[in-house]
Amino acid sequence: MQSVSVSGSLRKNVGKKDAKKQRNQGFIPCVLYGGEKQMPLLVEEKSFIKLIYTPEVYYVDLDIEGDKYKAIVQETQFHPVTDQLLHVDFLQIIDGKPVTIDIPLRITGNSPGVMRGGKLSKRVRKLKVKGLLEHIPENITVDISQMDILDSILVENIKQENITIIDNPSKVIVTILSSRNVEEVAKEAE
Repeated sequence: MQSVSVSGSLRKNVGKKDAKKQRNQGFIPCVLYGGEKQMPLLVEEKSFIKLIYTPEVYYVDLDIEGDKYKAIVQETQFHPVTDQLLHVDFLQIIDGKPVTIDIPLRITGNSPGVMRGGKLSKRVRKLKVKGLLEHIPENITVDISQMDILDSILVENIKQENITIIDNPSKVIVTILSSRNVEEVAKEAE
């Protein structure tokens, strides 16, 4: 997994008025938890561009006034109307302790079913996995080169070493749907 470096400072005052004032100055109120103690932080808003507004998943090298922590973004809060980032929760990563994170899916290959007129339907964009940080991949690759029309790949068909996929095993990841053109060609062939 790739990392992004983010630096922040401890929040002296916590509360709605202080948080609004900090947001107006270009900072986002954050919390780091999961370690020995919970820490309220302030991080510059522009630090989150590569971290949140991307389909990739990163872990964070967090520098808080000289102290270094590894963390992942656990939750984000956005304004319901303006979509402005309001708050970020970081979960501290402790060596030897597994973390749960959503990993993006990457589809590879050319499906014979799509080449014959079927339509590729990607039902899931990310899978929830659990494992040690050093074993978590940047993405999970799904090969569709053997899929024909009406074939599907389920979560249970995905095998990854050293990590556990937490999503429902019967959840459909990708399927090749039949289209009208394919049905008409099949009827003509009969």
